[in-house]
Amino acid sequence: MSRRNPTASPKRDPKAGTWYFVIDGGETDDGRRKQIRRRGFPTKKSAVMELNRLAGAVASDTHVDMTAMTVGDYLEQWLASTLPLTVASSTAFSYRSNMRLHVIDRIGSVRLQRLNGPTLNRLYADLLEPGANIRSPDRGLSRRTVRYVHTILHRALGDAVRHGVLLRNPADLADPPSTKATAQRSDKVRTWTAAELAWFLRRSSGGNDRDFALWRLIASTGMRRGEAVGLRWGDVDLAAGTLTITRALTVTNHVVEISAPKTTAGSRSIALDARTVASLVDHRAMRVSERELLGIGPPEPADYVVGDPDGSYLHPEAASKRFDRRAARYGLPHIGVHGLRHTWATLALRAGVHPKVVQERLGHSSITVTLSIYSHVTDGLDLGAAEQVAALFDPSPPVD
Repeated sequence: MSRRNPTASPKRDPKAGTWYFVIDGGETDDGRRKQIRRRGFPTKKSAVMELNRLAGAVASDTHVDMTAMTVGDYLEQWLASTLPLTVASSTAFSYRSNMRLHVIDRIGSVRLQRLNGPTLNRLYADLLEPGANIRSPDRGLSRRTVRYVHTILHRALGDAVRHGVLLRNPADLADPPSTKATAQRSDKVRTWTAAELAWFLRRSSGGNDRDFALWRLIASTGMRRGEAVGLRWGDVDLAAGTLTITRALTVTNHVVEISAPKTTAGSRSIALDARTVASLVDHRAMRVSERELLGIGPPEPADYVVGDPDGSYLHPEAASKRFDRRAARYGLPHIGVHGLRHTWATLALRAGVHPKVVQERLGHSSITVTLSIYSHVTDGLDLGAAEQVAALFDPSPPVD
């Protein structure tokens, strides 16, 4: 049983004229005794107060040894060792970019154990100021991006507490941009109208666009880009009119990786409409013809549905560039290929499809996510719902 006697009396340094103390800090990991020293107190009273605080922390096992580690030192260590074990590589890449660009370059020299709420608040305020956005130097970062930086920092510093490096999380004491100010994501959702989508698909189909099946697939299912280009023939049942999503192609610094869907709910089966099935049947027939010319047999279950004739995948970034070029050629507003997913969800909700069905087809983790992203649609459905329900029990028109 280890002995612990943290009591001591402050002593006065005759040369400096200040007070100091040394207390027993318990055992080290290798079984040796360690001492905690503090000096430089102007009065005996102030030394006693700090001695009592430290003694209590040692007795309750809440004392954290002082360290010279800086915020930059810790974050680099966290990014290299802890983070890769807990998140996907694409997420780790995003975390590294944000921490190095927005945090380490600005407050990396601050002692980790001296990091506090006001320091983080100053950081967040600086990031909102012009000059913080390297893509647009005359602007600061968006409130949503600064909130994201705070979220990453909170996680990193939480691990520091869990590992015994910090006593408490400094990010708990900070005031990042308000959640209410950043939660409205629907203003960033770019979509086409039903007429614009129909025009795009007609032009693509009539123009012998070899990627027509891909555009039709995303537009009719709401699949993510990585899920669509990661689809293999073994995932598609043309006879039943269904497909199963079990993987996605993600991009980290332009390098493609095969990963699980973005969320647990992302692994899902989706029913296909008849015209989408027909487009996939035509696409497969085209593939068979191309492969015959190459002297190879029909597509194998492991071959990618879209991509090169030999069954290899289409790079997700190449898919985005192709889509943007075609949309511009057809005179349509820029929405990005992800805008096809948003367009499907928006049209589905406006057509009266239950949000729960929309959530499941999109692969969102919860219906709350769906309703938050597409609040611009669901808010507009409120009046219609009121009138529909009222008509059930009061079908007669109102009396003037």
